[in-house]
Amino acid sequence: MKTFSHTLLLASLCALLVAGCDKSSPASDASTAQQLDQLKADTKQAATDMKNYTFAEKDKFVEKMQTELDALNQEFAALGVKIANASDAVKAEAQPKLDALRVQIDRLTPELEKAKNATASTWDDIKAGAQKAYDNTKQAFKDFGAWIDKKINA
Repeated sequence: MKTFSHTLLLASLCALLVAGCDKSSPASDASTAQQLDQLKADTKQAATDMKNYTFAEKDKFVEKMQTELDALNQEFAALGVKIANASDAVKAEAQPKLDALRVQIDRLTPELEKAKNATASTWDDIKAGAQKAYDNTKQAFKDFGAWIDKKINA
């Protein structure tokens, strides 16, 4: 678990560093895209892993969900850097979408708290709700990432 967390953190930091670098070379764009794709693949696998926790493994689920929330915050920061380097028109169009994405991320915190406080009788419903909220947020990230890439590379 710690190795995965460290790998995810490293991938996130690399994405942030590369996103802030000069975008003048096509190799730089490809490298950033590859790193973001790897981060997305890592978080997708983690989401699949989260679905399989029993009540006895609640603490592991909570830890995994916290790790995923941290990764989403890192990915959000990377998107912010991409937008900061975009044209004023793209920035203006992206800001409301970025604000909506922030709201979705913020909705995961109460789901995490519910998971922490779940009982054996409420576990399945709470875990399903947390998973659904996470999946919706990841899809929103995917959609926004595709949109911003299209706008920036157009």
